[in-house]
Amino acid sequence: MTPLQNDALAPLGALAATMLCGLLAHVLAHPLALRAVRRVAGPGSFPELALSRLGSPGGCAATLLLMQIVRAAWPLPEALRPLADKVFALAWTGVLAWLVISFIGVLGLWMQRSYDLGAQDNLHARRMLTKAKLFQRLLNVLVALLALASALMVFEATRGIGASLLASAGIAGAVAGFSAQRLLGAIIAGVQIAVTQPIRLDDVVVVEGEWGRIEEIDITFVVVRLWDERRLVLPTTYFLERPIQNWTRSSAEILGTAFLHVDHRADVGRIRAELERFCREEAGDLWDGRVCVLQVTGCTPETLELRALVSAADAAACWDLRCQVREALAAFLRDELPEALPRLRVAQARGESQREVGDAPARP
Repeated sequence: MTPLQNDALAPLGALAATMLCGLLAHVLAHPLALRAVRRVAGPGSFPELALSRLGSPGGCAATLLLMQIVRAAWPLPEALRPLADKVFALAWTGVLAWLVISFIGVLGLWMQRSYDLGAQDNLHARRMLTKAKLFQRLLNVLVALLALASALMVFEATRGIGASLLASAGIAGAVAGFSAQRLLGAIIAGVQIAVTQPIRLDDVVVVEGEWGRIEEIDITFVVVRLWDERRLVLPTTYFLERPIQNWTRSSAEILGTAFLHVDHRADVGRIRAELERFCREEAGDLWDGRVCVLQVTGCTPETLELRALVSAADAAACWDLRCQVREALAAFLRDELPEALPRLRVAQARGESQREVGDAPARP
């Protein structure tokens, strides 16, 4: 064994022992701390979730700090110090980036706990959570790029690449040409959505002819959960360049229609009264009490077109209400006003005169 190996054995052993002791202490202490917080604040509480996120990077940072103290107290041989400096620089870069990203995640979790998307009037909550989620992802990407640039600057061969990443905020120096333009455009679109908010989390939208809710807004793409549980993934630029329908932009309240076709002899007043009775007595919470109107909106030689216009607190309730209104009015016509059902009249010519030979139900 060389003298260099003899001189390095004891300091390296001390560093290894410190690292093992620190990690073992974290493995043993972290569950105990979680259990204590859970007992005090309750299971699923914010302090418990915050500790579970920050515990691992915090334990690694504490272990690394102890190793630095041991290294300062028991120096390595002169020949190993440059390599040790690089290793510790890389370790601190990774641990600090992990700690910052975890702290950003805790802030995002606090925002989620502060605003309830399940509330009836959740417009402000959707606005704030949309901003929080987008800026959380942007900050995570920025921290990761800064950590990568700092790690590259540790080594002489890659220091120029790291400096370029730092100077260009990790975008222009990482990608070139057309790809960089598209990525930069998508990121700028994500920031613009976070600031101007043409869409928000849980907004009801109609895109590409599909009805759904905004489920996720990322830096470069948006996920729309369609009514049949399919997911439509669109780039963020789509929502700035293409027209979309946003049914909850300023309020979740919405109007819905149900159309009926009846015979010209139908008593529209009785049908209107039945619609109002149904909304008051049978619609329950689906009808919000604002609008309940029946109007004749069309007339053909065979039928009258009736439009029932009703209001609901949100799009989901409006859909159910429209379906129930159709069903209730169809049953009313069948049971109470059969003469109002559409009929097809046929006239037969006999000689020079014509007479009505009878009424027959219209074909479907």
